[in-house]
Amino acid sequence: MTWIKTIPYEEAEGKVKDLYERIKGPNNNVDNIMMAHSLRPHSMEGHMALYKNVLHHSRNTLPKWLLEAIGLCVSIINQCEYCIEHHYEGMRKLIEDDQRSQSIRKALEEDDPSKVFESKELATINYAVKLTINPHDISPEDIEKLRINNVEDGEILEINQVAAYFAYANRMVLGLGINKSGDIIGLSPNDGDDTNNWSHS
Repeated sequence: MTWIKTIPYEEAEGKVKDLYERIKGPNNNVDNIMMAHSLRPHSMEGHMALYKNVLHHSRNTLPKWLLEAIGLCVSIINQCEYCIEHHYEGMRKLIEDDQRSQSIRKALEEDDPSKVFESKELATINYAVKLTINPHDISPEDIEKLRINNVEDGEILEINQVAAYFAYANRMVLGLGINKSGDIIGLSPNDGDDTNNWSHS
């Protein structure tokens, strides 16, 4: 599940047990990416708060499927299979169109998002790609390209935060050897209006 020691759900106590109870899915399943924090539960708490607020908060205005597509895009660039599979499935469930979902994944894998996106959506993905590959080259012109395509400044912040979150999550997964063994793919936190509700379904 990971290259470092983790505390399984059945053996968890104290703070770790409390956090597992908050984030668990069906059959007491805790995603391996969260279980990897078990030796330092304060970082699990921080990770989950960031993830929930950046990707699953009800006050985001970009469609949730597009935020998942940004995560898929960043994870493909970083070759993070764990996040690719989890967030492809999350995106697929939200789109409810397998053919469209498969086309998006294929276009992102081929580094040709213009095959499936245009205007606002394409500008969104292009910014996430550049931020992931060449963050030092981002300039005011890149922000203006988003605005020209009707991306509001608050939405630019959403794109930035999702892309930045996945840069973090990918490096955590790849750096600790986290795999999908035992995970239920594609679950996400419930109730975007309740920031304290971290349970997965």
